[in-house]
Amino acid sequence: MSRPIETEPVGVPDTQPHFLNAAVVGDTALSALDFFYALQEIERAAGRERPFPGAARSLDLDLILFGTKIIAGQPLTLPHPRFRERRFVLEPLAEIAPDLRDPITSLTIAELLARLPPAR
Repeated sequence: MSRPIETEPVGVPDTQPHFLNAAVVGDTALSALDFFYALQEIERAAGRERPFPGAARSLDLDLILFGTKIIAGQPLTLPHPRFRERRFVLEPLAEIAPDLRDPITSLTIAELLARLPPAR
C-alpha cells in the first residue's frame, strides 16, 4: 500500500474538502467483476451514498487495473478509463508499482506519470 497523499478534488461540481488518495496492489481469487462489486459493498458498508455523479463522498474505491484484463463496458471498464491522466492515481501507484504496465498502452506506471504535466 502506498502512503496517502492529499489532493484537491478533480472533476466535481461543487466545493469539497481535499481527498486522501492511496493505491494498493495485491492478489485475489475473485473475478474482476466480483472484485468490483466487493469494493462497492465496502463503500456501502462505510456509508457511501451516490445521489448524483461527482457528489461528495466519504469513501471512493476504484478498480484501476486487474492484471492484463481489458474490459469495455458497464458496469466495469478496465483499465479505468481516466487513470492515465490522473496524477492522484499515478503518483501513489508509482510509489509501490512503478513497473506495472498498462495493458492498453504497454507503458509502465512510471512512464505514464512522467508524461503528465508538472504538478502545480
